[in-house]
Amino acid sequence: MIPIKTVLVVDDDRDIVRLLSDALKYEQFAVIPAYSGEEALHQINENKIDFIILDIMMPGLDGLEVCRTVRQQYNIPILILSARDRDVDKVIGLEIGADDYMTKPFSIQELTSRVKAHFRKLERLQKEWSTMQDESQPQAQCIVDGPLVLNEATFETFLHGKKIELSTKEFQILLYLSLHPNQVLSREQIYENVWGDEYGEINTVTVHIKNIRKKLDKELDCIKTVWGIGYKFVMAGN
Repeated sequence: MIPIKTVLVVDDDRDIVRLLSDALKYEQFAVIPAYSGEEALHQINENKIDFIILDIMMPGLDGLEVCRTVRQQYNIPILILSARDRDVDKVIGLEIGADDYMTKPFSIQELTSRVKAHFRKLERLQKEWSTMQDESQPQAQCIVDGPLVLNEATFETFLHGKKIELSTKEFQILLYLSLHPNQVLSREQIYENVWGDEYGEINTVTVHIKNIRKKLDKELDCIKTVWGIGYKFVMAGN
């Protein structure tokens, strides 16, 4: 039996929380509501959360600060909601660790599709990863490029033995690229295979790859830009 996934819905607008909760429960998700940033952090510390839908504009502790705090301790996927449709807000949200972004008013169908697509793609990547593993290995891990180690079981990334904090989507992008070494992959391919739906903004891929490169701190220049086409993962020595 597949375990039920738990979604934390955070918004100071109770009508929106109720609307999202009903839609997600219909799709067989468990839902925990929170009506402030402070309550959201309490719920995250007290419960196993698999996905967070997080409003930005809340009184007191706003969504960006909640996202920043969560990323310091947890690797939970975060979809940010905002009434503001400015590119700078999207970039800030993604750069501090959000995995996806939607603006209000939004389509309930689109939002639930994105949540479901996240778990479908996660499952597909895990299966694809499993085919690469040596059955004799006790741990599901793969040395991708010498000093770079990705551990699918824990979603942890290590470079020269030092843990690198990647968000869920950053890890999935790096994993997807590494599973297709030396292949040029377009932003559309990366979005479809990591986010897994027809909605959203392709520029999200660019921001996430920028974050990955920054976190690898130029010690490992493994993601190459192929201008006008996309990106490719280059193995050491190539």
